[in-house]
Amino acid sequence: MLRLMLVSAALMVAACNYVQSAESYLSAPFKGSPFTTVTDIPLAGGADRLDYESLDADRHLLFVAHLGSSMVHVIDTGSNTVKATIGDIASAHGVLAVPALKRAYATATSSHELVVIDEDSLKVIARVPAGNAPDGLAYAPNAHAIFISDEGGSKETVVDVSTNQTLGQIELGGEAGNTQYDAVSDRIYVNVEPKDEIAEIDPATRAVVARHPVPGAGGAHGLLLDSANRQAYVAGEAGGKLSLVDMNTWQVLDTQPVGAYPDVLSLDVGRGLVYVAAESGTVSVFKAGQLKLQKIAEGYAASKAHVVLADPESHLLYLPLENVDGKPVLRICSFDAKP
Repeated sequence: MLRLMLVSAALMVAACNYVQSAESYLSAPFKGSPFTTVTDIPLAGGADRLDYESLDADRHLLFVAHLGSSMVHVIDTGSNTVKATIGDIASAHGVLAVPALKRAYATATSSHELVVIDEDSLKVIARVPAGNAPDGLAYAPNAHAIFISDEGGSKETVVDVSTNQTLGQIELGGEAGNTQYDAVSDRIYVNVEPKDEIAEIDPATRAVVARHPVPGAGGAHGLLLDSANRQAYVAGEAGGKLSLVDMNTWQVLDTQPVGAYPDVLSLDVGRGLVYVAAESGTVSVFKAGQLKLQKIAEGYAASKAHVVLADPESHLLYLPLENVDGKPVLRICSFDAKP
């Protein structure tokens, strides 16, 4: 994720306050906010950087990477309680729950490993070499492999989930951004940041089979695939933009501004909404499945609220926040879309 030193907002708020523009972050809360804080769940560790999160909706287990404290938190989303805290995951960066395998995977960036977690015991059961600076993760079920973007290099690392062995690396030709799997095409897609393009990988051959330019993305980092609507959303962290891409033609349909340094995106399929979280603390909301980007809300969550995940059942939003009154918390918010 983002490596630049950012100047964050000084104001910490107890709720997700609606704002109409990036310039109004520090203004009084906007009346009629569509975001409502349900609860804050205190987390162990220091008031330092949190990163990716991933949900096993079947088991109601939410895995949250706590990069600054080298741990992964496991939240029971049924009771909104911390079920476990798994330590010794050096600079825990990416995290991915794979319900079919009853496993969760975390990238330990500082130790250059993929860490395998058993969902029954919530214990680490394997550690696998995973490149220079392992970051985002995607699972290709037909290939029985985890694909890992190397943020510090230009490669995609592949790990066999049956043997927990590294199968090799795929040259991308530039720094890797986020990695996603598309079940419709059975392809892995990964952003190549400096080139503003999406690399398409065949999981079976572990080769780049196509490259799709995203002109004007501005540092293609965050990636979200809406497989049903055959659309991809690309967050340009340097330009503060969101690009909408047609996955049939690979043409850019639209580009719109979002919060400064956008990072993680999440899709609520049931409500047809796309959420974009930014380092600036902004969460932008777009209507999914449109031919143009239709922004329906934009809100300020808290300083460095750069990760968001929408629960497909409850439709609640999970926002890991590194410093709320000096402590890390998982903030749970509801979003009330305007008609």
